[in-house]
Amino acid sequence: ALKPVFPVVPGVLATCDDPAVMGCDFFVMERIAGIIPRQELPAGLGFDAAMTRKLCINVIDKLVELHSIPLIPEPSPGGRAAGGEGLLSLGKGEGYVQRQVEGWSRRFRDARTDDVSDFEAVMEWLAANRPPREVAIRVIHGDYRFDNVVLDPADPFTVIGVLDWEMATLGDPLMDLGNSLAYWVEAGDDEYFRATRRQPTNAPGMLTRDEVVAHYAARTGLPVANFGFYLVFGLFRVAVIVQQIWRRYRDGSTRDPQFARFGPLVDYLEGRCRRLARI
Repeated sequence: ALKPVFPVVPGVLATCDDPAVMGCDFFVMERIAGIIPRQELPAGLGFDAAMTRKLCINVIDKLVELHSIPLIPEPSPGGRAAGGEGLLSLGKGEGYVQRQVEGWSRRFRDARTDDVSDFEAVMEWLAANRPPREVAIRVIHGDYRFDNVVLDPADPFTVIGVLDWEMATLGDPLMDLGNSLAYWVEAGDDEYFRATRRQPTNAPGMLTRDEVVAHYAARTGLPVANFGFYLVFGLFRVAVIVQQIWRRYRDGSTRDPQFARFGPLVDYLEGRCRRLARI
């Protein structure tokens, strides 16, 4: 549904709903050959600070482009618009913020172990401070990060692919931005938060979180005066994901040694949420 109006979505080559093949429904998608920025920018790019800033803005602008897509496209002269009846079937839309706050709060309580903070003050703050309605209803990605974009090898400033759409839906675009910035570790952050970095957002030239919000607001015209709520929620959502993994690690259902540090990370994120929310 999205491919005709957002071409950087990988094409779907085939789908299968026969459980005899793999035991589940599955699809085969196009491979987009390119550069995926991970913890560090590839040294071979040779980017200086100005070039890194240009890349950063282009990646943010691709999210702006996604959030600018009309849900019901205008028909083209003499024919139907790309997307047919539009994108309204991709999610429920209105009420998204409330569903997210309630759903992730429930997931944390279900996954909580007795050795981590209870997050009750944070969850109460989110419930009390969530906006009464969405600033807009748009297509949102749900996990937009540097390591989910593909850059053109011939022009690494250009995003040619956006990956991992399993959380995409219709919802509040500021929630999407807040979720992205929860992973945005910048050079001036404390040592513990810097140790969690998985993308090159600390590189010289990268925008700070505040600069990202200001740039996004200037490009979209959306109100960001209460963006603190969205940032706290994004960090809380990360904490829930970390706690779910920590519970599985404690139970022995996953054994990756990197997860041994996730319990203290949950506590750190609780403190970071409380500082941002001033509670």
